[in-house]
Amino acid sequence: MFAEERQQLISELVAERGRVSVTDLADRFSITTETVRRDLAALESAGNLRRVHGGAVPSDRLSTREESVVERAIQRQPEKVRIAEAALALIPENGAGSILIDAGSTTEALARLLDQRTAQRMASSNGNTPREELVVITHAIPIAGRLSGNPQIALQILGGRVRGLTQAAVGQSTVEAASRLRPDIAFVGANGIHATFGLSTPDPEEAAVKAAFVKSARRVVVLADSSKLDAETLVQFAALKDVDTVITDHEPSEELSAALAEAGVDVVIA
Repeated sequence: MFAEERQQLISELVAERGRVSVTDLADRFSITTETVRRDLAALESAGNLRRVHGGAVPSDRLSTREESVVERAIQRQPEKVRIAEAALALIPENGAGSILIDAGSTTEALARLLDQRTAQRMASSNGNTPREELVVITHAIPIAGRLSGNPQIALQILGGRVRGLTQAAVGQSTVEAASRLRPDIAFVGANGIHATFGLSTPDPEEAAVKAAFVKSARRVVVLADSSKLDAETLVQFAALKDVDTVITDHEPSEELSAALAEAGVDVVIA
């Protein structure tokens, strides 16, 4: 196989998988790791990918790159719905308890399903079945808007400066408010989940809020589609050992699976 053909295939693999390793590529193409590194160097120079420790990721996976919540809402929708459905199953149907919902497109899908479930149960019982209110805490404007009219949900909004890109409150007041709470479950999003770097997000203020959510909750459930697996963004907000469950749509890589298992994290494939 010519080098150009091999490099084209490598580019396609990176785009498809989100990350490739030097050793896997060497085995796949029956070439030396030195040849793989030369291929990756050439592809990086051409702007087709970005080299990272042990392999390569797509060129758009920069540590500070962050899409708006509107952009993310239209990406990987089927996967996010499946993840949200798996997360919904963790919320008691009788409405008892308290949950915290982080900002993000997948967590917003969870809020939408929760709203629909409670509305359907209310309709089927003709409003006569006594239910305890579910306390839902969020700092995300879209999620608060979605749940604000639901009579079965006691909504609490954490205040702060609203960050336009994510439409979520951030800042010291948001962090302090979160630190005074102890919800039963926190459903948290992440831009990256990495075997050694843990959970990360590009913005320091968002990271501070997420860290407070992780620290405050009795149980931490991370909702992340497979494009976030093996990714590292700028700011770490939690180690793997700080979370209880990761819900995603694809089996993690061997390295990440081993790290999650060692940290005692349950992985749910939706």
